[in-house]
Amino acid sequence: MSTGAIATVLGQQPYTFTGLKTIGKIFFILDIVLFLAFSVCIVYRFIHNRGSLRLSLHHPHESFFFGSYFVSIALIIYCTELYGVPACGPWLVKALEIVFWLFAAIVILVAVFQYHVIFDRRELPVTDALPAWILPVYPFLVLGPLGSTLLKSQPVDSGFRIFIASITFQGLGWTIAFLMLSLYFTRLVNSDLPEIPKRPGMYIAVGPAAYTANAFIALGMQAPKHVPEDFLGITSFPVGDAFKAFGVLAGIFLWLISFWFSAIATISIVISARESYFTLNHWGFVFPNAGMTIALIYIASALESPAIKAVCSAATIVLVALWIWVAVLNVKALLQKKVLWPGMDEDMEDIEGHGLKPDEVQEEEDSSNV
Repeated sequence: MSTGAIATVLGQQPYTFTGLKTIGKIFFILDIVLFLAFSVCIVYRFIHNRGSLRLSLHHPHESFFFGSYFVSIALIIYCTELYGVPACGPWLVKALEIVFWLFAAIVILVAVFQYHVIFDRRELPVTDALPAWILPVYPFLVLGPLGSTLLKSQPVDSGFRIFIASITFQGLGWTIAFLMLSLYFTRLVNSDLPEIPKRPGMYIAVGPAAYTANAFIALGMQAPKHVPEDFLGITSFPVGDAFKAFGVLAGIFLWLISFWFSAIATISIVISARESYFTLNHWGFVFPNAGMTIALIYIASALESPAIKAVCSAATIVLVALWIWVAVLNVKALLQKKVLWPGMDEDMEDIEGHGLKPDEVQEEEDSSNV
């Protein structure tokens, strides 16, 4: 997710230089390589360890991250539009339209059934609420920005369908995320902050407002092209222009919410930095903040503000530096067998049945014995 997010940020910079697109393509290719490699590894895990897929989907923390797999796919589709369409023929435009609808159909099943499993088989206290509880519906938070990106090359007919669908999908993503963030906010008020090593995961809360702001502005900018002049029977004014004005204002309204969550997470991490150590949660430094940066890029473009564009360039430099830093820490921790190693899972404390409903504990123990 983080590698794909960096590729999307680099592909939409307000200020560019020779070679920037090439750097973005390198991150895109690396993203595909990592995605395929990790997919092979996780499939091997599920095949080699019988019953591990079921346990993974029912785990009180790991199960939430199933949705992030599909976010990674969405970012690959996004980058294909950014880097592939300009170099290919109209066949890719049509292919991306088909992929968009197939992807939407799959992630609606994920959002429904994954949350059903969590609701049916788990009792998770609000005092343990984390932004990661959003992840099963996170693909819908990027479907709006994905649709808006595809609209840049789609013909009017297919583009209008994607336009309406993108608004619909973003509505689901934002609404469910808002409800989950309410639980997370309640936890922050009534309980302690997340454990110190898990605090980088607080950045996940940045994503809903950031990517929804991105969707509003980007869809609004495409509305004059794709919204029919007589939409809803309105002929007294250009409806597409009205969508554009509303989208930009709504995006600006939401952007500061994402910044607020980012600031809260940053302060929480800084004050406990000496007691922290690397976990996979550290990748939260990159992906959600990349969404916030992309939204700011669209705001700068809509307002034609050189100052905001300069801030976007500076934020991009910081994001790339964070990606490099986290990647180095990740490789180092892997070589030292501190992460992604048998017996070293960050959520080992949950394997004994934490979060299970009482009548499920014995069943889960039996499955673990297998």
